Amino acid sequence: MRVVMMLVLLAAGLLAAGPGRAGQGEAEGPAWVDAHLHYVDFMQESEGTAAMLKAMDRAGVEQAWLFGMPVMKKWEASAPRRPRYYLGDEAPLYHYSATDDIMAQAVLSLPEKQQRRLMPFISGFNPTDMNAARQVEALIQRYPGLWRGIGEVITRHDDLTALTHGETPRANHPALMKVYDLAGRYHLPVLLHSNLTSLREETPIYLQELEEALAAHPDTRFVLAHAGTSGGVEKRQAPLDTLPEIIRALLDRYDNLYIDLSWSVREHYLLDDDKPSETWLALIEDHPDRFTLGTDLVGHFDSMKKILDAYRPLLDALPADVARALARDNALALVPEQGARPRK
Repeated sequence: MRVVMMLVLLAAGLLAAGPGRAGQGEAEGPAWVDAHLHYVDFMQESEGTAAMLKAMDRAGVEQAWLFGMPVMKKWEASAPRRPRYYLGDEAPLYHYSATDDIMAQAVLSLPEKQQRRLMPFISGFNPTDMNAARQVEALIQRYPGLWRGIGEVITRHDDLTALTHGETPRANHPALMKVYDLAGRYHLPVLLHSNLTSLREETPIYLQELEEALAAHPDTRFVLAHAGTSGGVEKRQAPLDTLPEIIRALLDRYDNLYIDLSWSVREHYLLDDDKPSETWLALIEDHPDRFTLGTDLVGHFDSMKKILDAYRPLLDALPADVARALARDNALALVPEQGARPRK
């Protein structure tokens, strides 16, 4: 009877194992780091830290990269009701710098134990403003030790690009080049949204912009949001057949590049009816320390567990150590442990 009970307990332990193939030494407890989580939505509203932490607990997320939202939807006087989402045609969006203070104050209001679960990134600056790097450094001075990265920096982003007021951001904009320099000096990773193509092109017309940024800043670590894809593009035209080849070539060429597998890349490339792509599995296994996962939730957190659970077929198809790196360890390795502090 004792032997039977031991076997039952062992089986239960295998079933409860974290991401990766069962039985390959996964630790107990939460196994996820959500490496793409927005505290607020496009109206700069949030369900709050209590709801966020509850969702993290339910999903088994031990820590999260946390961003504000760098743009806000304008409510114009002519609109019959307040806009609810950025894709509405009522009005444009504009860059909103207060998003970082909103998030910082929310994080700092938490007990220290809960603060340690959150890794805040700076995002509230205009990526076409030559003042941007100065503004980022001012935030580091204002909240010493808080910041663990910069982003999500939004440049090419299908409809959002055209809907945002002002000059079009691009990965190689001179203002962003200064931000990348700053990020390298403070050892902060940069999560960069830079679509490889547009809504009307089936070739990677923006790839050169990204490569110029990568080549010019070898000491700055870049995380390419959604592997250079975007939901608006893939819903209107066929996904890029060459995307795995492009990503592989970029990873081989630039040691400072990492790939975020959240949102559109999961839906249109990684999985087909829960069956992982063999091409992407090979790519991840060949570069096991270069990929991260996240939910890309924006201020509302109920679906966190559902989104992360959708990655389980991908993780289960990978060796346990690679799955753990993808789900947790790579995201932790990319951020400075103590956070950015003012330079003396």
